[in-house]
Amino acid sequence: MTRDTAPPGPPASPNPRQRLTRSDRAVQLLSVAWEIVRTEGTGALTLGYLAARAGVTKPVVYDHFGDRNGLLAALYLGFDQRQNEKIDRAIAASAPTAEARAEVLARAYVDCVLTEGREIGDLVAALSGTPELQTIRRDRAAPFMEKFRAALAPASPSGDVGVAGLHAFLGAAEALSQAAAGDEISPEQAKHELRDLILDMLARQVQGRATVR
Repeated sequence: MTRDTAPPGPPASPNPRQRLTRSDRAVQLLSVAWEIVRTEGTGALTLGYLAARAGVTKPVVYDHFGDRNGLLAALYLGFDQRQNEKIDRAIAASAPTAEARAEVLARAYVDCVLTEGREIGDLVAALSGTPELQTIRRDRAAPFMEKFRAALAPASPSGDVGVAGLHAFLGAAEALSQAAAGDEISPEQAKHELRDLILDMLARQVQGRATVR
């Protein structure tokens, strides 16, 4: 076959594949990881499987997350960020009254957990007892509690909310949200119960007790 009669090569791609930046690659990998968790469960998520599903080599995934616990921790931190952003928007759009703040905080907290479904519970279970989860909870606990204290303090009779009350609220919020995610109660039941718990907690924040640490 002469050069003149050689078959034409494949047409050039109109959209050649471009190399992603490191931050964009991390977003892509986490998006694929969430899809794996949602459709196949946390047990199916390994760094090798993620690499195959994302169309990259294993070293790329290991470079981003280190190991499986690092990947699970990154997923949990992503949920934490989305939860904080949702709650911040709810607080900013609400009036500083007990009824308004109790309503928006209860709804925002439960809705955010339900948006992620059962995946968050699975992530926490997979990370249970690991240094990664302990570090996340230690680092995020104080800022998270301060967020709620600042949101609820204007609606408190004392002008503040004590640590005991905040722990009671957050413990109830987590338990009710997980119960709704597990279909033990309805989402509306979870929100109404949490709202009432917040209102009751605020009513007990009398001067001299709320500031006890």
